[in-house]
Amino acid sequence: MIEVERLTKKYGAKTAVDGLDFTVRPGVVTGFLGPNGAGKSTTMRMIVGLDTPTSGSAKVNGRPYAAHRAPLQELGSLLEAKSIHPGRSAFNHLNTLALTHGISRRRVDEVIEMTGLAPVARKPAGAFSLGMGQRLGIAAALLGDPRTVMLDEPVNGLDPEGVLWIRNLLTGLAAEGRTVFVSSHLMSEMAQTATALIVVGRGRLLADTTVDQFILDAGGHSVKVVTAEPNRLRDLLLAPDVEITGATGSGELHVTGLDTRQISATAFEHGIRVYELTPRTVSLEEAFMAMTGDAVEYHGTTAGTPLRSTV
Repeated sequence: MIEVERLTKKYGAKTAVDGLDFTVRPGVVTGFLGPNGAGKSTTMRMIVGLDTPTSGSAKVNGRPYAAHRAPLQELGSLLEAKSIHPGRSAFNHLNTLALTHGISRRRVDEVIEMTGLAPVARKPAGAFSLGMGQRLGIAAALLGDPRTVMLDEPVNGLDPEGVLWIRNLLTGLAAEGRTVFVSSHLMSEMAQTATALIVVGRGRLLADTTVDQFILDAGGHSVKVVTAEPNRLRDLLLAPDVEITGATGSGELHVTGLDTRQISATAFEHGIRVYELTPRTVSLEEAFMAMTGDAVEYHGTTAGTPLRSTV
């Protein structure tokens, strides 16, 4: 479990992380989302003690990470896949880490096999591709067989087979009752992997919820309705838990809170002709963009227009 309380980090006048409060619980994959510059990496660095908080605290399994006698057995992390000596082989890198914690040579061999590194285990890590570097970083995170795993952008550089492997690995670790905390900019991958979400923007907590609830709050499931009598159908469908938008002049309505069967039954009962009923679900990416639009620190523009910061 990871517990973050009022966690704050300032660099001079810049507040990178601003009073974050959240708990990452075991048994589910928790996604950590936010635009570039939102404070995700800084938060993760403070959790493992690489950065010192200005105020607040972060605990791993009830203690600060550095207070554990064998930290690698409590939390395994991937924050920077290339933070290895380029001349050292994958095996020697992992074996060096293992020796610091009394971890067996057998476990080194296990994580090498688990992460697909066996064919290159004796080669210098500096020659690895981005994807193989990611696999080595993940192997190091799993080396201590930790109760908590924290990975920052673990699918960077991986091919489709590698992305599927990561997805199955994370869900498998959560199914074993471990705490899994993972950041990613790939919303489609998060939608398939994560159950819970922590969303931050400009260093502040924007959401601490489930993926399903996050999507529901952003519009969830709606139905596109094209009808000959939009105003009449709107009046019949309106209810406290039903939201209806759309241009009635075009005969098109967008209904949230009712499914296609309920809408068609109401229309049939009142003799209203309906030409189209199309269900639609808001994607995690759409929900994320809707929530974080005001928290994006760096915006791109169309070709020919220079990039600018909103800060």
